[in-house]
Amino acid sequence: MARVSADTPGAARRVFLNSAGSSLPPTPVLETVIAHLRREAEIGGYEALDERAADLEAGYGVFAELLGCRPDQVAFTDSATRSWLAAFEAVPLTAGDRILVGELEYGGNAIPLLMRARAVGASVEVVPSDGDGSFAPDALAAVLDERVKAVSVVQVPTNGGVVAADVRRISDAAHSVGALVLLDACQAVGQLAVDAEALDVDVLTGTGRKWLRGPRGTGFLVVRDRAKAVLRPKLADLQGGTWTGADSYALRDDARVYELWENDTATRLGLIAAARYLLDLGVDAVEEAVTRRGAYLRAALGEVDGVTVHDLGTRKCGLVTFSVEGAEAGEVQAALAAQDIAVSITRRSSTFYDMDRRGLTELVRASPHYFVGEAQMDAAVGVVAEVAAGARPARG
Repeated sequence: MARVSADTPGAARRVFLNSAGSSLPPTPVLETVIAHLRREAEIGGYEALDERAADLEAGYGVFAELLGCRPDQVAFTDSATRSWLAAFEAVPLTAGDRILVGELEYGGNAIPLLMRARAVGASVEVVPSDGDGSFAPDALAAVLDERVKAVSVVQVPTNGGVVAADVRRISDAAHSVGALVLLDACQAVGQLAVDAEALDVDVLTGTGRKWLRGPRGTGFLVVRDRAKAVLRPKLADLQGGTWTGADSYALRDDARVYELWENDTATRLGLIAAARYLLDLGVDAVEEAVTRRGAYLRAALGEVDGVTVHDLGTRKCGLVTFSVEGAEAGEVQAALAAQDIAVSITRRSSTFYDMDRRGLTELVRASPHYFVGEAQMDAAVGVVAEVAAGARPARG
């Protein structure tokens, strides 16, 4: 904690409970990005890139270690959304095909799912959650057939702390009918151990800016061999392919076929530095620390009159959602911000299936990372208690 605190000066100045949105990068990540930008200003972007070519190449191995895959299965992008779009648009779909999603599906995935399905005459169907609010493998198995081409799974939803409990069983069931499994690990990587091979997912996507504590504008994509054999990239440029003749080209044979030649070298180096930082701390140690903080905050909020914690699931993580009776989410967020406490709001449009099923329109979302202490969380709970007391009608 001494090292973490020294590397996160912003956490000493405010109570930061928004790592599920965009976390505070540690000093080594910040210095990596700024140093490269300065170098570009000194000698030029191409020249600065050449100097760091070996470091950039090594980054594929760093993420392979982090995510349980091979370096050739890793690609870098500018966001989790870009990663997900690149992979999903490469899934061959025709009229009559089926795509299955869980109730915790994210809006950024759902919109392109619905767009492509409408365009080709496929269908998007929702698999009901189990009693814990997680993606249910048994419910999935009951609706599978050979027309299912893809199953989209969100490991941790944007609107609650539940962790998809049985991703491997989901993968096994989907693969029994030849369907691909696309895992959205955007809210998982950086707070939980995520192993693509152990989970046997075909595609994995994530971002740098959240729990991984990397720069904004960074993302990563894992494409494993089963997906590689099926996916057909729609477009590529000089990074993903080679122009071999006047009317011919050759595409790369690895995940980098989904990359673009132009990218932000400074932030990519920062993303790699963030992954190294996490590996150095220890992924399991970070998972334990973040999960413990989530449980502490969840329990403390649950003791406040007028506050309802809405997290589902037997297994929960560091993402905590709640509401205050008689107060809108924006009021709670503003009261916390006035005391230098950062939280965010999750709305129905981001997780429509689940929020609509539960009759929710918006929730306050707090996400304490390992650099947040119990006293800081107590301060946040104290402000929430004040809002709750003021929002409740007086009892005569």
